[in-house]
Amino acid sequence: MFISERIGYWLARYLSKPRDETVNIATSRPELLRKTLRKGDVLLVEGTSRISTTIKYLTQSTWSHAALYIGKEEAATIHSASTSADYSGELPVLIEADVLEGVRVVPLSMYSHLHTRICRPVGLSAEEVDEVVRFARSRIGQHYDLKNIFDLARYLVTVPPIPTYWRRYFLQLGSGDPTKAICSSLIAQAFQSMNYPILPRVSKITWQDKRGRVRTEEVLHRRDPSLYVPRDFDVSPYFRVVKPAIEQGFDPHNLTWARSEQGDRPLPEFDLEN
Repeated sequence: MFISERIGYWLARYLSKPRDETVNIATSRPELLRKTLRKGDVLLVEGTSRISTTIKYLTQSTWSHAALYIGKEEAATIHSASTSADYSGELPVLIEADVLEGVRVVPLSMYSHLHTRICRPVGLSAEEVDEVVRFARSRIGQHYDLKNIFDLARYLVTVPPIPTYWRRYFLQLGSGDPTKAICSSLIAQAFQSMNYPILPRVSKITWQDKRGRVRTEEVLHRRDPSLYVPRDFDVSPYFRVVKPAIEQGFDPHNLTWARSEQGDRPLPEFDLEN
């Protein structure tokens, strides 16, 4: 077991290291992202690491990571010792399952320079959102499921031609140990604890009422949390996609475009990351 853990840790470090040759442009300014996020939002991230590449291939999606936004007030109550790095006084406002450190809290600056998307649950009360966050917070300190690392590493040796239909089942990864977690399953469990749907299986039942009339009703079935991937929050009909630029008052008439006509003096380029 000790050897397995050492190999798993080494492999996790190798797979999670960002790839320098990958250029990923943030689609939202950091300040707009901070203003737009609300407690209970799911932040999807397009990662640049080797493991991110594998997840994006298997899910046929842009998104390789998911984190839960807990809000500044909640973050302020979490002791700084729960993070293993110095973030220069920033509040750790995201709960995530990291391949090296397990379930932890991190500041928004970890991902504000990357391509992100906000997915917001609809219809939950403030108290119910608090319960979702409380569930995820209770998992802080749990280890990342190393079996997930070994499973994903198989697809980095060579990318097999896996039919689209089967890709989700290839991502039913991990050992299933309740004391361990992977990013999407952690958040899925938090919402399922409040009976909030993500992508449930739907069946129909038919029955007769007292007057003999035939009734049809849809019944939702929970999926195994290990089957959930980051893209599911994006495509879920129960999460609203929120775009910071639009939420904060986008006006196309106030844009300044660079002039490309010959003889015109070009305007300076602006970096979205700053």
